[in-house]
Amino acid sequence: MQIFVTGASGFVGGAATRALIAHGHKVVAMSRSERSDAAIMGMGAKPVRCDLESLEAAHMKGCKAVVHCAAFVEAWGPLDAWFKSNVLGTQRVLDAARAAGVRRFIHIGTEAAIVHGQDIRNADETYPLSPNSPFPYCATKAEAELRVRAANEPGGMETVVLRPRFIWGPGDTTLLPAIEAMAKSGQWMWIGGGSAMTSTTYIDNLVQAIELALTKGRGGEAYFILDDGNISMKDIITGMASSRGLTLPDKSIPAWIADIGGMVCEGIWRLFSLKGVPPLTAHAAMVMSRDCTLNDAKARAELGYRPLVTVAAGLKALEKANAKA
Repeated sequence: MQIFVTGASGFVGGAATRALIAHGHKVVAMSRSERSDAAIMGMGAKPVRCDLESLEAAHMKGCKAVVHCAAFVEAWGPLDAWFKSNVLGTQRVLDAARAAGVRRFIHIGTEAAIVHGQDIRNADETYPLSPNSPFPYCATKAEAELRVRAANEPGGMETVVLRPRFIWGPGDTTLLPAIEAMAKSGQWMWIGGGSAMTSTTYIDNLVQAIELALTKGRGGEAYFILDDGNISMKDIITGMASSRGLTLPDKSIPAWIADIGGMVCEGIWRLFSLKGVPPLTAHAAMVMSRDCTLNDAKARAELGYRPLVTVAAGLKALEKANAKA
């Protein structure tokens, strides 16, 4: 099958591209630069020069499926950055895919689409989306998912949403590097002692779900994709840091102080147009201090999904990968 991938030079898109090619598929990937061209060709895929604003049906010619991984996931940015990439960008990919005659559209969503700042415990896919979330990333991922699911056409282009939570593993370009940078600068601090419980998604488990969704799953539906069991923020992050030879300090601040601190930092950065990222954002404070445990029974029943890698095995693989880096 020929498959079009967005975000192929990123963590999830790159892992999906490599796996799809390894399993005999042909991959055409959106590329925004010569550097991305080289990375994509190095995986064995064909780069097509375009971005989320210029993408057209012609770029997807001959493709039967789309795996849409590209998104604005940064902790900080212009106020309209999330909407432009996550909502308008996703709509552009949907429109191009439909015009190109794509039959299967797989959208990499996130549990953030149901988040407005609350604790979430053992939620399944009936839990309501939060397009009015106060957090731009959450709100725009919810709106993007609504558009993807509404675009489902029985007998035409079928759309499926996969919702991982806390994606981690070898090749991570966001989470672990941020942890390492904060640890080395002496800025690391737990929120609420790191006691919040979370579901997680190891990268290989997510890639397996992407491959399953090429032929399985009901059009217009969303599926949580998770590792087995839940774990505290302190345990998973400590394990990830340990894979880099880092020992994180035990210092901690209460969640309510972190919430206020994140809002104050954001306000100061916006008011004075300061460069760089605030030391703490409201979104980061919320994510680190709220429980977020989910139920993946639907994916197991309808996709035939089973996590291939346990958290313990994933941490060992991460340590091994970092030792080679």
